[in-house]
Amino acid sequence: MAVVKELLRAEADGTLSFGDYTLASKTKLDGFEFQGDIYKVKTFREITKLEKNGMFAYESVPGTAVENFRSTPDEVSFMVSGEQDVQVTLELEADTEYVIYKDDVSAGTMKTNLSGKISVSAQMDPDHAVAFMIVKK
Repeated sequence: MAVVKELLRAEADGTLSFGDYTLASKTKLDGFEFQGDIYKVKTFREITKLEKNGMFAYESVPGTAVENFRSTPDEVSFMVSGEQDVQVTLELEADTEYVIYKDDVSAGTMKTNLSGKISVSAQMDPDHAVAFMIVKK
């Protein structure tokens, strides 16, 4: 999977792609308007972070490339790639159960904490992006 050289881009299918884990120093893009919302991305080798309207939306450690990121009140889905194993934190609805799918296989159910955060992880293979889908139960 290729990194997103423009840092943040809107796709024809109504999703977002962002992140460049090959950068040696932190790089950011602010004020990206998409479907009436304002996005900001910070990305480099150590971390990739996405904010929507000034609020936390996505963070990975280490940095990643994310394609086809879609977030609705009931579901978040995206494809993630990177050079090493990754932990992704998302902000969803607080104190709510979600079913986690990795590459179309259920990885179980998780409950967000009181701040609405949930963390998932994946083993990365340079030749394979991992598909995540997090669905409100």
